[in-house]
Amino acid sequence: MPLANTETSYGTLARAFHWLIALGILIMVPLGWIAHLAPMQDAGQIGLKSALFSAHKTLGVALFFLALLRIVWMIAQPKPAPLHPDRVAERLLADTVHWGLYAALVIVPLSGWVEHAATDGFAPILWPFGQDLPLVPNSPELAETAAAVHFLAQWLLVGIVALHILGAVKHAVIDRDPTLARMVRGAHAGTPGRHHGHVAPLVLASAAWIAVLGGAAAAGYFAQEPGAEAPTLEAAASDWEVQEGTLSISLVQMGSEVTGSFADWTAAIAFEQQDAPGKSGEVTVQIAIPSLTLGSVTKQALGKDFFDAEGFPTATFQADILSAADGYVAEGTLSMKGAEVPVSLPFQLRIDGDTARMQGRTTLDRRNYAIGDNMGDPGQLSFEVDVIVELTATRAPGQ
Repeated sequence: MPLANTETSYGTLARAFHWLIALGILIMVPLGWIAHLAPMQDAGQIGLKSALFSAHKTLGVALFFLALLRIVWMIAQPKPAPLHPDRVAERLLADTVHWGLYAALVIVPLSGWVEHAATDGFAPILWPFGQDLPLVPNSPELAETAAAVHFLAQWLLVGIVALHILGAVKHAVIDRDPTLARMVRGAHAGTPGRHHGHVAPLVLASAAWIAVLGGAAAAGYFAQEPGAEAPTLEAAASDWEVQEGTLSISLVQMGSEVTGSFADWTAAIAFEQQDAPGKSGEVTVQIAIPSLTLGSVTKQALGKDFFDAEGFPTATFQADILSAADGYVAEGTLSMKGAEVPVSLPFQLRIDGDTARMQGRTTLDRRNYAIGDNMGDPGQLSFEVDVIVELTATRAPGQ
């Protein structure tokens, strides 16, 4: 059996592409929905959900490359002559559905891959080539948009596949022609020389995809899902006014590092450099918990089992600033989710005139705050959570 197509039959390679992709779709779509609907209330359920999503993503990436090879082979090969050259409208519809299907086989896995690469989170792709994509930044907004495209495109894929199957059934049951036989066993059929172009169906399929995705954007499919309402933090009266800074956290989930940050926080700082060791000032930091973004697990992290952003919308760190041999340390208490736990935050400080630049890092144990009590396996979610603080502050006028 020849690998290449002829004017009256599909070759072995084209048929292999067709049925491998069909099998992949048959597995990938239900697997994705099973993973999406799977509960994640305890460590066992979260582990299963992660494994399901990893399998779904890995299969999706494989189908993406398989689809690209299929499209390149299809363009390079002669297309077998149509069995009913006189049915112009039917052929145009069939070819448009085929091009729409090719587009879906690229858009669905690629949008899912972009969502995965644009955010941190569990369920890695099971391969040794990394989890990122070139030119795809780490961006929650991009991840949300890619997720919306992925969600919509998967339903279009299902609809197009259904049309494709209905067409095959029509040819086999109503027309009783060898259309299906050509793809199943490479049967020869059709009159050589009776061909038609790809341009019109390609244009129609492209226009349909653009119209649907554009309509989805206009209808609000790409809007981010609102989370817990963040409290309004009042500006803190401070001897040093924070001009810019980040308050970040880092942890390990399912063997992968996940980083996030709080967008809304205030710091009231009283500080004077001292020549001798001892107290140099004090600081009070208020944090709006709902302002946390933590990659693809943001919604989970803000839920009741973890930060419980709705029940405990703020956290407060109150500390004395002490001079140390190798820098400074903020010794105080972090009040969060109803718990008050002593915390020591070592940091480096550089003061240039009225501008101070600070960098500090400490490690918390999430169990002290009843965060993720249902995740008792540190291999799934690390007990240790690193807190990284960087800020630039200027001395307030009159200080």
